[in-house]
Amino acid sequence: MTVAHDQHVAWMARSFGRHDYLPLSPADIELLRGVSEMVSRRPGTHLFREGEPARAAFLLERGEVELYRLGSGGPRVITRVGPGSVLGDIAMFEGREYLSSARAVDDVTAISFPRDALLPELARHPALCLRWLVAGLRQLEQTQSRIIHMMHKTVLAQVADLLLEESRRRGGEITLSQEAIATLLGASRQTVNQAVRRLRERHAVATGYRRITVVDATALERVARDDEPAT
Repeated sequence: MTVAHDQHVAWMARSFGRHDYLPLSPADIELLRGVSEMVSRRPGTHLFREGEPARAAFLLERGEVELYRLGSGGPRVITRVGPGSVLGDIAMFEGREYLSSARAVDDVTAISFPRDALLPELARHPALCLRWLVAGLRQLEQTQSRIIHMMHKTVLAQVADLLLEESRRRGGEITLSQEAIATLLGASRQTVNQAVRRLRERHAVATGYRRITVVDATALERVARDDEPAT
């Protein structure tokens, strides 16, 4: 058994198995391995595109992916996801087209589960089906918690909170554009621009072309916590 094979199996066990709730057996993990394959993507390339038939779901093992939809003004980023996220499974289960595109932000490694191979095995193995359901619900719960956390904050505090989260994931430098931040927060680009300008005036961040760098995390945390009005 190769090192790559071991990592492949370990990642599936980590994402779809919980030791305190219906843990997967070695046979379950081996079955998942048999209906999946490793795929790699370079920055800027896609796991799938909006409108394509949803023939597979993907479990991210390494790297980040941004989900976006095409509109009259061009691509609009919906969110970014990292290791442990499952992508495309809802469209795959329903047998329809992908509702968004999934583009690699950096080098990405993912586990692909082709629909034609996966669905028959889930139908034959209720434990696997339930574990997949729990994994999806956990991801939905995280999104819901994020929305609840942000819903009572001003745009200034929301921007500060998002930049803090992104800087912790990316090491201080954020490559999200202000347009992408506006889409993620459901705010206007003008309001986000004003919030970033205020954070820059407070020397909490520095900005460049499509780049924001956190220079004072403590100041950023204070804005996110105090939720000061963006006047």
